[in-house]
Amino acid sequence: MANVTFKEKAITLLGNEVKVGDKAPNFTVLANDLSEVTLDSTKGQVRLITSVPSLDTGVCDAEIRRFNEEANALGSVKILTVSCDLPFAQKRWCAASGIENVQTLSDHRDLSFGEAFGVAIQELRLLARAVFVVDSNDTVTYAEYVSEATNHPNYEAALEAAKAAK
Repeated sequence: MANVTFKEKAITLLGNEVKVGDKAPNFTVLANDLSEVTLDSTKGQVRLITSVPSLDTGVCDAEIRRFNEEANALGSVKILTVSCDLPFAQKRWCAASGIENVQTLSDHRDLSFGEAFGVAIQELRLLARAVFVVDSNDTVTYAEYVSEATNHPNYEAALEAAKAAK
């Protein structure tokens, strides 16, 4: 399991760590309109999937804005951001922030994504910060579990991996 801290305190991540070369596990989360979204919903596409503790924090806000700005350079890559924020709050935040190129998804109901990708924080019922690239054949080609959940991910490495995925 990945060793991750939150505000410099050790946390327990639920689920299994996903590694490069693994088949991406399926999950069920909620879109902003409360419809269910699964990994299979985006089958056949390259996906850059981020998990964040909450859209309402400075680092998460900056991260989503960065990926939103980089989306055009990624072409047809689908960018998904998963958090445990309620879908209504995600929708409101996206509208207020002008986020149009990143689809925010809520894992508040079941922690399905969090447990499938090993990012559910047991002590807080939030998701740890991580970035995954899943190719069009559902193989993980990039995985970063950010060691301190309040830090930024390696944007350049994630973006390069997304551009290289087929």
